[in-house]
Amino acid sequence: MTALNEKPTAAELTDDEIFAAHEGGKLGIGVTASLADSRALSIAYSPGVARVSQAIAGDPSLAARYTWAHRLVAVVSDGTAVLGLGDIGASASLPVMEGKAALFKTFGGLDSIPLVLDTTDVDEIVETLVRLRPSFGAVNLEDVSAPRCFELEKRLIEALDVPVMHDDQHGTAVVTLAALRGANTVLDKRIADQRIVVSGAGAAGVACANILLAAGAGEVVLVDSRGIVHEGRDGLNPVKAELAARTNGSGLRGGIAEALRGADVFVGVSSSTVGEELIASMADDAVVFALSNPDPEVHPEVAARHAAVVATGRSDFPNQINNVLAFPGIFRGALDAGATRITEGMKLAAAGAIAAVASEDLAADRIVPSALDPRVGPEVAAAVALAARQDGVA
Repeated sequence: MTALNEKPTAAELTDDEIFAAHEGGKLGIGVTASLADSRALSIAYSPGVARVSQAIAGDPSLAARYTWAHRLVAVVSDGTAVLGLGDIGASASLPVMEGKAALFKTFGGLDSIPLVLDTTDVDEIVETLVRLRPSFGAVNLEDVSAPRCFELEKRLIEALDVPVMHDDQHGTAVVTLAALRGANTVLDKRIADQRIVVSGAGAAGVACANILLAAGAGEVVLVDSRGIVHEGRDGLNPVKAELAARTNGSGLRGGIAEALRGADVFVGVSSSTVGEELIASMADDAVVFALSNPDPEVHPEVAARHAAVVATGRSDFPNQINNVLAFPGIFRGALDAGATRITEGMKLAAAGAIAAVASEDLAADRIVPSALDPRVGPEVAAAVALAARQDGVA
């Protein structure tokens, strides 16, 4: 049996143990009120509960004190971009959303409910969540395909008075920034001096580009399946067009080869393959984050021949860039502060907190904390709550 602090490889996992662990689902409901006798039953339910309902009817703000809604995260997906499986539908996405809810409880101390919606229509999803709003206190969007995910998140932020975050975008971006801070500390480099290539312009790539720019990156070059995203390129959707105006300050043209030549950092969040010769063309002491799962854009052992720091999204290689380092603490901090939304400042604060935990034991193969490090969730939550107050959304 693999110990908790060891890193199992995919070869060690069997179908029997995987399916046995998922049988009947991974979640249940726990009861916090006593139902031990008739008096307790009368307090928790009828007739006592009627008094609480009457009080909330007179003052809806009391729901935050006397129900679980203000601490409940809705984990919402339409099943269109699930892990590396693509558009597999709502029902097939449910095991993933159950897993996400389990992570919220384990690493953030938050209850959450998976909601998989049998529609891909943005209007319908927004309407559904607006109508369900009294039942939850935050929305974690998960595995929604791009570019619909950008519009969906934007509209939900506008329509709801609770924190909303698409984790595939911002969770990935936060941990990527934290990892880069760790790598730069090891290498004694500054993000302001770096040219960073982000390969992949979907949900994660766009969010990574945005947070790296917000963190003061010297230059960000975004590359999609058609090549470098630049101003004047035909066929850009509105999200890419807006980023084109803020990235690629050097005016590069071409594809991934032209982008990586002399680059300081590579962030891979696409399903593409990057050849060893392209990694070799990067600057000295380069940083390579090959985050595609299950197959990184370049094998870490190959990248390590030319790069000083290498990270992946996998648990069986050093430096796993894992969203679980970010989203439980981000939502916990937002809810602790009573925040109505999640700001860029809160995301930057989360990245800073993760990097601070890692700073106590930094090395080229330890630029982020372990996903199982119990310090991460509370530190991220505290930093995010403080940032929420400073940003005026608490």
